[in-house]
Amino acid sequence: MKELLHSARYLAEDMASTILFLIVLQVSHQVPLAVGAGMALGVVQISWHLIRKEKIDAMQWLSVALVIGGGAATFFTNDPRFVMLKPTVIHVVVGVFMLQRGWMNRYLPEVAQEIVPDVGIVFGYIWSAMMFASAALNIAVAMAVDPLTWAQIMSIYSIASVAGLFLIQFATMRFIGRRRHARTLEAQPA
Repeated sequence: MKELLHSARYLAEDMASTILFLIVLQVSHQVPLAVGAGMALGVVQISWHLIRKEKIDAMQWLSVALVIGGGAATFFTNDPRFVMLKPTVIHVVVGVFMLQRGWMNRYLPEVAQEIVPDVGIVFGYIWSAMMFASAALNIAVAMAVDPLTWAQIMSIYSIASVAGLFLIQFATMRFIGRRRHARTLEAQPA
């Protein structure tokens, strides 16, 4: 759990400018203001790490580059889809990382690593597929609707899809793990 929260913190930091963009857009209904806020936060985050002489990893550089590039393109073209497509790039990058066999097993409790590591591998690929599906959905929605509607749809979808898959994975692994554990106990001599 500690590792999961650690990873979640970094993902939240990488997505902070997009989250701020969504919040400002929801509150103000002003695309330029939301884009500017997201760009400013991205620059502040990188500057903070540079001032503190902290290592800036590739995902952080990618995130700020997408914020600045997408934001600048949005300002120059007056087309918010450039910013709206940023999550697509993030989903694809994360999806590619999730294709690494067994990436999820390090996030599983020790008992699950012993009893159901194969199920963890399968769910790792399922999570990857969901990231690619989310990227495709984001493109479709960004091209079809206005920024405010996009923000609402993608916010609801993101929360529902992650929570739903997490619950399915948890229930499946628990069910399979309990059955395997019971068979192991039955096979042991009395």
